[in-house]
Amino acid sequence: MGSDLHEPKFDNSFNYRRVIGKLLYLEKSTRPELAYAVHQCARFSLNPRRSHGEALKRIGRYLLGTADKGMLLQPFGASFDCYVEAWPAKASTIDCHVDASHAADWDKETAASDPSTAKSRMGWVISYGGCPLLWASKMQTEIALSTTEAEYIALSQSMREVLPLMELMKEAQLMKVPVKLVTPRVHCRVFEDNSGAIEIAKVPKMRPRTKHLNIKYHHFRSFVQDGSISVYHVGTEEQTADIFTKPLNQDLFQKHRKSLLGW
Repeated sequence: MGSDLHEPKFDNSFNYRRVIGKLLYLEKSTRPELAYAVHQCARFSLNPRRSHGEALKRIGRYLLGTADKGMLLQPFGASFDCYVEAWPAKASTIDCHVDASHAADWDKETAASDPSTAKSRMGWVISYGGCPLLWASKMQTEIALSTTEAEYIALSQSMREVLPLMELMKEAQLMKVPVKLVTPRVHCRVFEDNSGAIEIAKVPKMRPRTKHLNIKYHHFRSFVQDGSISVYHVGTEEQTADIFTKPLNQDLFQKHRKSLLGW
């Protein structure tokens, strides 16, 4: 769904902005699976079209059909096993699934006049013990020149949320708060499905084609080097953050929703 300027204007049959505000509150509270759809609709609040109004109605029908659902938290439960089979289910770490969709909104009909179609969307979910703590779905503020760059920007942005959370956990330990961890230090596992982004994150080397990533690279490079943050590859179908970056078919949407919400 893009700006759809060829569509008739929204008929104001309901207050578009007010509905967006309520959906954003709901999405940030207990319904992370709505993040992509709601944020896409929110982008066009200034000049909504009929298609955007229909999209909001569809979200409303989905919520009506799942009104008895919510977020089922299962700390260190079975849902945690699906990430990587080799790791124990009760591993007490902060996990971050992060993904990006390179120029996902590109539209050949509006690309010449709408620079936003060149921007990529990124998303991540940060969890502890298999329970989601923070999640986001947003457009990148700069134009990425490749899929690898889009993924790496997402990786760097997600770390801006992870690192303060890690420090908070360390402070909680110093204050004798019973925070369950498998090691004395807080550890974060980052799950990424782009091998190029993983290579840049792990190998301390700047290549000519990626030297413009220098600032983002050094943002969390030291944490990767000292072992506080580990970056792992995860298959696209197992990438929970995929739900935050693009429309998915029903089967994949339900699979990632179950990883997030437990149903």
